[in-house]
Amino acid sequence: DGYDETLVPLDYQSAGQIRDDDLFNTLVGPMRKGVTLTCIMDCCHSGTILDLPYTFKADGEQTEMTASPDFNMQPLLQLAAALASGASLTEALSSQDPQQLMSMAQQCCTIL
Repeated sequence: DGYDETLVPLDYQSAGQIRDDDLFNTLVGPMRKGVTLTCIMDCCHSGTILDLPYTFKADGEQTEMTASPDFNMQPLLQLAAALASGASLTEALSSQDPQQLMSMAQQCCTIL
């Protein structure tokens, strides 16, 4: 949605809030293709707290999530695969096409 959302844990005063960017980068981004993750969030922004590139409008008409047409997940998946295979961040980024990196940065800034 273009906004930052946070979860406020019990220890937020000493540990801080948990940003949606961090949840995406820790939980969603590194997931391999085919992995399923079920998250149950009891909060008013539960639809956007993981920064997923999908939309669902609970209007009684829409029955499933739809992919956001302007989000290209491929560069992020390639980066995550490189990191999962043991490459350093520098190595993983250096193997990316500069145009794709710019596109990925723009998309992440839009979503995050």
